[in-house]
Amino acid sequence: MDGTSTSPTASAAAIDDYESPSLLLLPKTDTKTSQDSYHLAYLIYFILGTGYLIPWNAFITAVDYFSYLYPDAPVDRVFAVVYMVVGLICLLFIVFFSHKSNAFVRINIGLGLFIVSLLVVPVMDVTYIKGQIGVYGGFYISVAAVGLSGIADALVQGGVIGAAGEMPERYMQAVVAGTAASGVLISILRIFTKSVYSQDEIGLRKSANLYFIVSIVVMIICIVLHNVAHRLPVIKHYNDLKIEAVNNEKEEKGVLSEALWKSTLWDVVGTVKWYSLGIVMLYVVTLAIFPGYITEDVHSEVLQDWYPIILITSYNVFDLFGKSLTSFYVVENSKVAIGASFGRLLFFPVYLACLHGPMFLRTEIPVTIVTCLLGLTNGYLTSCLMMVAPKTVPLQHSETAGIVLVLFLVVGLAIGSVVSWFWVI
Repeated sequence: MDGTSTSPTASAAAIDDYESPSLLLLPKTDTKTSQDSYHLAYLIYFILGTGYLIPWNAFITAVDYFSYLYPDAPVDRVFAVVYMVVGLICLLFIVFFSHKSNAFVRINIGLGLFIVSLLVVPVMDVTYIKGQIGVYGGFYISVAAVGLSGIADALVQGGVIGAAGEMPERYMQAVVAGTAASGVLISILRIFTKSVYSQDEIGLRKSANLYFIVSIVVMIICIVLHNVAHRLPVIKHYNDLKIEAVNNEKEEKGVLSEALWKSTLWDVVGTVKWYSLGIVMLYVVTLAIFPGYITEDVHSEVLQDWYPIILITSYNVFDLFGKSLTSFYVVENSKVAIGASFGRLLFFPVYLACLHGPMFLRTEIPVTIVTCLLGLTNGYLTSCLMMVAPKTVPLQHSETAGIVLVLFLVVGLAIGSVVSWFWVI
């Protein structure tokens, strides 16, 4: 990174820890202190990545329960708009004021808010709703809980991605792979509940409560692991590197004034803008198709209502596979990765063909294959861009770069969701 020196010792440490060439520019370090014993730090970042998407997956997977209780409300669309808009606004504040706050504190607050938001539905189900249809006071409370979860997501996701951006690439890969694992976990729970519970009032209540209870347990685990993580030598080591880089910048440029911070922020945005646009395009394409097209537009006489569940599970599994592939090989050529992100626009005509093309394309196997490819390309390219982008800025600004990437990711999700409303295949 700019303004830092390198050494054979640092190079060896970075190579041993499987890093990109950009990390060879870290300051001189002790190889022993930067080792991740038993891969504990990697595992913790993976679980944190799984954790911060679990609450959203719980709310949206329990949509059958909410739709049963509130038949006149467009539950899935309201939840999506509230979650993304609230999260986007919160992320904007975090981007502009991240230099005045601590990521460790933001993550702990966010995880606590996640638990509060997740407790709302099961507690309300037992004490207030009790399976009654049309109690719309419960709907508004549920929407408020979704909004609170959106705030928590911004705090946790921005903090975790920002922290991972300050560390070697493998930790960002762990976080991103963890986000895919959350989808797989919820898909497994969905298959389990559909197989075991009836799809009536009692079964839907049991299913929804299971989603939220499991999510709460995961949040508690995340709180414990997050607070343990900062005691690990490898994480202390990279935190010390950041402090050193920050102090060096202060000596060079002086105390960080508001004007200097804004200038620095726009420099960071300018540096990662193409990576950010690639991420936006990835999620515009993905959300325009998934899950709306899969749950509403495709049908199977053989698989019936299992068909959407199988397709969603296939997408999630291959998304995880794609995000795991980057632990072996990363496309670090930005033009290739960003170009491939825009190239995914080809999925639109492909899915059109699966609905309106030759009969053999409308069958289960072609649609499943295309859905797996949608998940695979989304996972792999997301991981590549998220891993490489924070390394294009100086170490002391890697956290800011990570938060900016999350901001653009949410923008992509929002645009993709809007497109899915108006784009009829």
